[in-house]
Amino acid sequence: MDKSITLPPDEIFRNLENAKRFAIDIGGSLTKLAYYSTVQHKVAKVRSFDKATKEAASDKLYEISVQEEVTARLHFIKFENAYIETCLDFIKDHLVNTETKVIKATGGGAHKFKELIERKLGLKVDKEDEMTCLIKGCNFVLRNIPHEAFVYAKHADSEFRFQTTQPDIFPYLLVNIGSGVSIVKVESEDKFERIGGSSIGGGTFWGLGALLTKTKRFDELLQLASKGQHTSVDMLVKDIYGGSYGSLGLTGDLIASSFGKSATADKEFSKEDMAKSLLHMISNDIGQLACLYAKLHNLSRVYFGGFFIRGHPVTMHTITYSINFFTKGEVQALFLRHEGYLGAIGAFLKGAEEDNPNQYSWGENYAGSSGLMSVSPDMNPMQRARSGTFDMLEMDRLERQLVNLPLLQDPSSYIPDTMDLTEDALAREYWLYCFEEALDGVVKRAVASQPDMPEAAERAEKFRQKYRHKLQTLRHQPFAYGSLTVRSLLDTREHCLNEFNFPDPYSKIKQNENDIALKYYQKAVKSLEELSWEERQFALVRGVLAGNVFDWGAKAVSDVLESDPEFGFEQAKRQLEGSKCLKTTHPGFLLQGPPHKCALFFVDNSGVDIILGVIPFVRELLSRGTEVVLASNSGPALNDVTNGELQILTERIAAMDPVIQAGLREDRLTLVQSGSSSPCLDLSRLDKVLAQVVRERQTDLVIIEGMGRAIHTNYYAMLSCESLKMAVIKNSWLADRLGGKLFSVVFKYEVPAGKPSQGSAAVTPS
Repeated sequence: MDKSITLPPDEIFRNLENAKRFAIDIGGSLTKLAYYSTVQHKVAKVRSFDKATKEAASDKLYEISVQEEVTARLHFIKFENAYIETCLDFIKDHLVNTETKVIKATGGGAHKFKELIERKLGLKVDKEDEMTCLIKGCNFVLRNIPHEAFVYAKHADSEFRFQTTQPDIFPYLLVNIGSGVSIVKVESEDKFERIGGSSIGGGTFWGLGALLTKTKRFDELLQLASKGQHTSVDMLVKDIYGGSYGSLGLTGDLIASSFGKSATADKEFSKEDMAKSLLHMISNDIGQLACLYAKLHNLSRVYFGGFFIRGHPVTMHTITYSINFFTKGEVQALFLRHEGYLGAIGAFLKGAEEDNPNQYSWGENYAGSSGLMSVSPDMNPMQRARSGTFDMLEMDRLERQLVNLPLLQDPSSYIPDTMDLTEDALAREYWLYCFEEALDGVVKRAVASQPDMPEAAERAEKFRQKYRHKLQTLRHQPFAYGSLTVRSLLDTREHCLNEFNFPDPYSKIKQNENDIALKYYQKAVKSLEELSWEERQFALVRGVLAGNVFDWGAKAVSDVLESDPEFGFEQAKRQLEGSKCLKTTHPGFLLQGPPHKCALFFVDNSGVDIILGVIPFVRELLSRGTEVVLASNSGPALNDVTNGELQILTERIAAMDPVIQAGLREDRLTLVQSGSSSPCLDLSRLDKVLAQVVRERQTDLVIIEGMGRAIHTNYYAMLSCESLKMAVIKNSWLADRLGGKLFSVVFKYEVPAGKPSQGSAAVTPS
């Protein structure tokens, strides 16, 4: 194998010039490096014109500026120990400044390479306890990375079944399989205890395997095992009894004695068969041990990690089988996407107490992270040869802490996404094709958003290449970043746009559409006030849905808006006339009967949607005595309205509408950031301030608007209060999948079981 490597700083050791702190975890064969850096990137900001400037600015509502901001990023890189000297040289050559003179280190190799690290980097090596680092790292990824944990299902359509992030990650059992086995009960952030273990672990497999097969490399031994047949060596129940043993509940194919046939059979056994038998023996032993400790301590979550796992399919399958057999399915064997980084993350956290990363929420940066590789040798055999490859994880610090929406009926079972493309091959192929086909349009829009920057076209081309590469990766490895969904495809695209300094490609479009829609606001309100109560309710709902048509993220709509810039609100209403209403789940209607105390409204697009659709609806709620909280994106995504833009829009509307003005003045209308910068909505990762407002206002109605927030996500979300999900389906494939046609309407009004509806009239908007 060619051991020569190139280390381009923009691809592997990124932002080294801004590195502040380092940590390293050196195992028997792999080194994991962690460092903290600050990243300067562009963000789009809006602010109102003052009166003097406003006239000179062609009567625009607000001005847009692109500013530089600095955010914190965590980098984790994994590589073979064979490359450690080359990598340390590279770091030394590119390290401009670091705030610390110490590098935190853990792992068995930290002693072996201590002198080398100190000499190369000029940093003092400070050794940290391996188990403490492991637990700290595990807590960190479970808390901050959705779809971190997965169940391995060898024969399923998708090998990986990712688990929903639990609101409370404790308690759990961590079974760390290194040379030996350590079993740790973790009860809280700092409270854990080693409750057991075994000397029969990865070292046993390696050692006995070397004696049996004369194979000295661990990965080669695993490769032999993946090709072997353990039944040639192991004695099965049917070999003893001639079939199954019904009275004991044993099937005929169950292993009765590992290596049992080797004592009596007069023949040579293949290396592959012996390696497979050995792997089964040790995995089954560890699985049974884990089950006994899980039952003893009444724990249902058991995570497996350590160098023995190494993402190998046979290992994960045998441990999973063992756990299922011994607990009859009551306990699941869980594995971690970033298991190899736990020690390095924990060591880094030990050195960062003064700027504790646990005080913040973090998000995986898809643009700078390698994905989980396929563990199926049949899918892509070359991917099993991990030697010589680098693996990366990047995490960005988020501006605010993210928490669950307090109104989720059961946070532990909440799944944001409607469709799992990891398992649905037909849907996966369609949506990957869709995003690839839309790429030219996104590139064009990105360049057009920065007309004064000559290098924008070059950056846009780099964006195109990076995102296309991500799509190709996901086509072959749909599980690379956890469950593949429309949301994750959109988020990956946003990350890649930000990577190349396109913070808000739709900023000018949003500005223009907001300016135009505002001119029609008073006329729209006046026409609503002239209607009878019942007519007005229909008109308000139709208005929200017609406004939701104006979505640049939907190709069917963006094609219309590109070709016909004059396409307007009334045309959108006519477009929806006779549309099929796909979902009305409750006969009650929310605007009849006693008013709700407080409505939380997750809004969608700028322009016509928010100004002529949502605000009149909000106005009606306020007039009925209901307080309203408008939750909008913290950062830009497509043409969705951001909190900064909504603040300015609402102030302008208040100046011409006494109902909105009174709502703001009396604190009955509140604008809050959602904490999201996505066209979709994850109700388990919302701004902590929003959650606090929801509790304080005793919110009893949640309204979610738009295809991304109410159909791609949250279509099946169950809340503990009344909810209304409204959207227009602007994708013909999705409409067909849901049983409708393009521009069909979703109007989903739900009342939790056992709660009386606020209203009683049966109204179905269509």
